[in-house]
Amino acid sequence: MEVVTISGQLRTDLGKTATKAVRNGGKIPCVLYGGDEVIHFSTNPKEVRDLIYTPDFKVAEISIDGQVYKCFIKDIQWHPVTDEIVHLDFLRLIEGVPVKVEVPLRFNGVSPGVKNGGKLIQKLRRIKIRTTPEHLIGELNVDISNLLLNQSIRVRDIDSVRENINVLNSPGVPVASVEVPRALRSATAAAEKDGEEGEEGEEGAEEGAGGEE
Repeated sequence: MEVVTISGQLRTDLGKTATKAVRNGGKIPCVLYGGDEVIHFSTNPKEVRDLIYTPDFKVAEISIDGQVYKCFIKDIQWHPVTDEIVHLDFLRLIEGVPVKVEVPLRFNGVSPGVKNGGKLIQKLRRIKIRTTPEHLIGELNVDISNLLLNQSIRVRDIDSVRENINVLNSPGVPVASVEVPRALRSATAAAEKDGEEGEEGEEGAEEGAGGEE
């Protein structure tokens, strides 16, 4: 699991005017929760770019006034017009204290259904888990090497869940399926129709031959 190092500057002025000044200075106001303290700080957008603009789950190590805090992003607030980040909430990782996070789901293997012309549809891209920081993982994997046409694989089929990790999604929820594309359905239906017509033609020929006797 990748760790992103971030440099933060402690904030002591917490009013609206001070927060606005932080944003006007090109920085992002942030709050770090967890443990016995709440820490207000700011950081540069480039510091958190690799943490936010990625499908991967990453842990942050934030350095504030000589102290390093291991944490992850809990919430992001975006500007409704510019889509700029206006605020970040971080949750501190404390050994032995369980946390809930969402990690990406990756596929292992190649689906036979896809080889036969099907289309793999991923229905869940992230899985919610509960675990302690010492058992935290960056992703979960599921084997799709037995997934056939018109079949689905579900949360309960995820085979990479280790001990001390609880999956919070419902076990019966589909995470991926192999659907038959419309073109393939049409081709299959046409082939079946041709086959039926051929059988009817053969039956008619046999009946005609029997009448001549």
